[in-house]
Amino acid sequence: MAEGRKGFFGRLVEGLQKTRDNIVSGIDSIFSGFTAIDDDFYEEIEETLIMGDLGIATTMKVMEDLRQQVKEQHIKEPSECKTLLMDSLKRQMDLGENAYEFENRKSVVLVIGVNGVGKTTSIGKLAGQLKDQGKRVILAAADTFRAAAVEQLTEWAGRAGVEIIAHQEGSDPAAVVYDAVAAAKARGADVLICDTAGRLHNKKNLMEELKKIDRVITREYPDAYRETLVVLDGTTGQNALSQARQFMEVADVTGIILTKLDGTAKGGIAVAIQSELGIPVKYIGIGEKIDDLQKFDADAFINALFA
Repeated sequence: MAEGRKGFFGRLVEGLQKTRDNIVSGIDSIFSGFTAIDDDFYEEIEETLIMGDLGIATTMKVMEDLRQQVKEQHIKEPSECKTLLMDSLKRQMDLGENAYEFENRKSVVLVIGVNGVGKTTSIGKLAGQLKDQGKRVILAAADTFRAAAVEQLTEWAGRAGVEIIAHQEGSDPAAVVYDAVAAAKARGADVLICDTAGRLHNKKNLMEELKKIDRVITREYPDAYRETLVVLDGTTGQNALSQARQFMEVADVTGIILTKLDGTAKGGIAVAIQSELGIPVKYIGIGEKIDDLQKFDADAFINALFA
C-alpha cells in the first residue's frame, strides 16, 4: 500500500469513528455477548445494521447471506460470524471491472448534485488527481444559475492547475458545454468534466437541461466515453439514497461520489447505495484537502469500519 493510501486509510478509520461507534460497537457486543447462534442473535445484528443506516432492504440481503454462510460452513460460535458479516458487506459493494474506464478514454464526465453536498469541491479534487496522472483536463462551468458557482469552480480550476470554460452567470448551460466540447477537441483534452445543476425541487427543468446538454455532447463529441456522477452528502443517510433515486430518474447515472464521510454516524449508507440501487460508489470524500477524495475500495472501507 502506497504511503498516500496508508495515510488515507488512517484518515478513513478516523473519519468512520462515528459510524463505527454506531454500528460496530453494537455488533462486537453481540458477538461477544451471545453464546449461541439463534433468532435473537440474528435479530440483534439486524437491528444494529438498520440503525447504522444500511437500510432495511440491504440489511435483509446481508442477513440472508449471513444465515446461509453460517449454515453452509456449519458455524457454531457467534464470534466466528464477524468475518462472515464483513465478507457479506463487501459482496454488496462490488464495483465491477470497468468502474474507472473513463480515465483511460477520451471522456466527458457530467457531475450532478444539489447545493451543499460538496459538488464543486469534488470536481476540483477529481480534476487535480487526473492532472497528477498526466491527463489534460478541462472543466465546464455549466451550473450557471447558482450564485457564485462559476467563481468557485474557477478557483478550484486554479488550485488543480487545469483549464476552465465558463460563461456569465445565468447563461445557457448547454452553450457552455458546447464551447467546452469544442475546446476539449481542439486542445486534445483527455477528460472534460462538466459541472451541472442539481435542482431536484424543479425536476422537470433539470431534466430538460440535462437532455439538452446530452444532445450537444452526442452531436458534437459522439466518440467520447460518457460518465455521469452524482455527488451525495454522506451525513444525510437515507435522504442521500432517496436523492440518488431521483437523479436516476433524470439522468443515466453511472456512479456516486459520497462526501463528508468524516463527520457522520451514517457511513453505512455507502453499502446501502450500492446494494439497493446497483450504482457503484466510485469515490468517497473524508475532508477538504485535494487528496481527501479517493477511489472507493470496499475492502478498505469495511476493514476501516470494523478496525
